[in-house]
Formats: sequence, C-alpha cells, structure tokens
Amino acid sequence: MIGKGEKIPGMTRAALFAAGALLAVAATAQTVADGMEPPSAGLNLPNELTVFGKADPAVRKATAIVNGTIITETDVDQRLALVLAANGGQIADEERERLRLQVLRNLIDETLQIQEAKANEITIQPAEIDQTFARVAGNFRRTPKDFAAYLRQQGSSEASMKRQIEGELAWRRLLGRKVEPFVNVGEEEVQAVMSRLNAAKGANEYRIGEIFLSSTPATAGETQANANRIVQQIRGGASFVAYARQFSEASTAAVGGDLGWVRAEQLPEALAKSAQEMQPGQISAPIPVPGGFSVIALLDKRQVLTADPRDALLSLKQLSIKFPKGSTQASASPMVEKFALAMRSIEGCGKANDVAASVGAEVVDNDQIRVRDLPAPLQEMLLNLQIGQATQPFGSLEDGVRSLVLCGRDDPKSAQGPSFDQIYAQMEEERVNRRARRYLRDLRRDAVVDYR
Repeated sequence: MIGKGEKIPGMTRAALFAAGALLAVAATAQTVADGMEPPSAGLNLPNELTVFGKADPAVRKATAIVNGTIITETDVDQRLALVLAANGGQIADEERERLRLQVLRNLIDETLQIQEAKANEITIQPAEIDQTFARVAGNFRRTPKDFAAYLRQQGSSEASMKRQIEGELAWRRLLGRKVEPFVNVGEEEVQAVMSRLNAAKGANEYRIGEIFLSSTPATAGETQANANRIVQQIRGGASFVAYARQFSEASTAAVGGDLGWVRAEQLPEALAKSAQEMQPGQISAPIPVPGGFSVIALLDKRQVLTADPRDALLSLKQLSIKFPKGSTQASASPMVEKFALAMRSIEGCGKANDVAASVGAEVVDNDQIRVRDLPAPLQEMLLNLQIGQATQPFGSLEDGVRSLVLCGRDDPKSAQGPSFDQIYAQMEEERVNRRARRYLRDLRRDAVVDYR
C-alpha cells in the first residue's frame, strides 16, 4: 500500500492481475451460498463452553522470534512510523497500539516469506533492492539519499523500507518458481471473457482500491472494529494506499490495493452494490465478504469500451494573480473583479499574454493535460468550454486566484478493451493469488513463533 495525494498508475500489469482476484472471491461466495459447511465445522466446537484460566487483555506482545529470526521493537517502531507519517502523526495512543499489533503480524508474515524463499535457495541481491528503493524514492520526487533522510526524519529508516522491498521481491520470485508453473488458463476461457466484455459495451466500469482484512467467526467483531478505525483514519485525510500497502491481506497490497478497472458483475455482490452507490473519491464502510471484511475506495468510473470525454487531452494556459501579504477579502475584491472581467473578455490563447500583462498576472503553459487528472469541479468547467474560452477564476487569498484558458482539445478515440494476453495474464494471476494465500497459511501453521 503511498502518501497523500500520490497517484496509483492505471492499468499496470499488477493492477490488471489484481482485478482477477475478485473473480475468485465471487466464486467462493457462491460455493458458501450453495451449502458448503463453514471452515469451523470440522472442529466440532461446543455451543457452550467454560474458559479455564484468565487472559490479561492489557498484555500486548511487542516483539517476536519467528523460526529463530528476531523481530525487534525497533523493527516494529520503524515500520509503524511509515503508517504514522501517512496520517501526519495524528493518531490516538490507543489506536497506535492497535496499529503496532497489526504491524507485528505483517512483519511475521514478511519474515516467513523471506525464510521460505531462502529455504528454496532464492536470494534477493542488494543491487535489486537498491534499484527498487530508488524507484520508490523517485515516486516521492526524491533521490535515494534524500528519501533515506526523509524516512529517518519520520522515525523510520532506509533499512526498514528495504526489508519490506526484499520481502515482496522474495515472495514474488518464490511464487514464480513454486506456484506459477503449475497454473494453467485455457484459450477458450479467455475468449469467453472477451465475449462477455464486448457484450457489456456501454456498461459502467469501476476503478477500485481495496483493503482486505481476514477474519474467522470468532474474530469477526475485532476485525470489523479494526476496519472501522482504518476507515476513520482515511476519511480524516490519511492515505488509502499507505494503509492498503501496510495492512491489506490481499495480493494487491504491494500496489496499494489497486484492483484496476472492473465491472460490477466481476465483484462479489456486496462490493458491487457499494461501488454502484459511491462517487469517485469516496471510501466505503467495512463490507463483510467471505473470509473477512473489505474496505473499498472508488477511484474512478467509466463505461466499458466507450470513449470517455474525460480522457480528452487539453492544451491550457493558466493565468494567475497573487495578493500582497496581509490582504483581506475586501482589499482583494477589486483585483479579483478586474481579473474576472479580463478573463471573460479574453479572445483566445493568442491574447492571453496581453491580458496577463494588463492585470499583472503570470502565465504558465500546460500541454497534454488529461481531463480526468484535474479536480472534479475543473473537469466540469473545462468540458463545457469552447476553444479560446476561460474558466471562472478560482483560488484563495493565500494561494492567489487563477483561471485556465482552453487552447486546444484532442478528443479520445473509442476505448479498446483489454487484449487476449492481458486477460490471460489476469486470469493466471488470480489463480496464482489463490494458491499463494494457501501457501502463506501453511507457513503460518508450521511456524514456531515466540512472542516477547
């Protein structure tokens, strides 16, 4: 799971793969509905029971030794710091302790994955880790050295980030050796999906982010409460992607929970219903699904195989004015009125520089801006403009007031559906993900974990 305001790359291979994982969830839901016994049925548990001894809920195990590998309190603190940074550090002490326990569980899984990779003679070279670290730093518009300093400033470390990178790379390589070669997808299966896509032309399609938390009937209440706290933090301004990366137990955690573009029928019924009722930018309450709870964010929506006006590429000029320090609304109003009048009377982009000079505005050119990448209010304004017209002024006393002049627009061509190879890869990855979950469950079951 990325800092506040960061973008998740659309239609990446990993995101496309991840969309298929929901088909498996839907299949699981149908199996349960058809009468399969719940997982606890084989345990023959009594309905009424007596608990012997007392457990102290105040005792929290902060560190662990996993098959001989030590996870220290510093390891937990530094990984927790990454989550806190995404929230601006504004988390209550009680919530911080709950997050600490979740981080510890994640570190245990990560340790098991690295150990299993090494047991299969898979070693991630330092150069590979450094390369990925540099790519992550670039996403934050920092050099690796500056990014390492930033992590230290947040209370984390370069080593903590690199260990997480090592775990992800090791697990992916292990799956490539032990799982992927034994997964097959038939050509007729892919063709059937392509036929369904073509038949669904014009239907709504959703770009979904998901955080999945697993639970059993016994832990459902605690898991739902944890999911509610995550929703509260994200709605308060925390990064969805950061939480997904650290806490989601779905295979999409490594890409910030991004499921890519999916249609309602590809989603479990409960997720589909929520997605259809949401607007882009909204996050759902925890949704019960087979095996746990999901929290989804609606990142965007469009129509299947239909050109979307928001995919148009715009050529813009931005004119902006700033106010003297200490300006009040009253003192700034004459400047705003003069600026607004000038923008209403503008005669195309060719006159923009002259208009800017007359009102003391700065001019910035913006070419190849996709409509959907702009804030929602600006999208509506620009879609209704003719070439040469300007938007209404917008801004604030602190940041100044600006207006966008539409210089050109390249309308999108009819949308193309995913290729045969893309659908094949998606279905293959979905099947790999199902086996990967079983693999990790087996590692947990066989692990020797000593909590300290």
